[in-house]
Amino acid sequence: MGNVTTIGLDIAKSVFQIHGVDAASEVVVRRKLTRGRV
Repeated sequence: MGNVTTIGLDIAKSVFQIHGVDAASEVVVRRKLTRGRV
């Protein structure tokens, strides 16, 4: 996994989406988390 430089967080009612990109704007991490895990 590369170094994450930017993190986006979509906050919804029950499921959060996390999106991380590196310096070259390549997706490094993309995850769905429930409210209980955040």
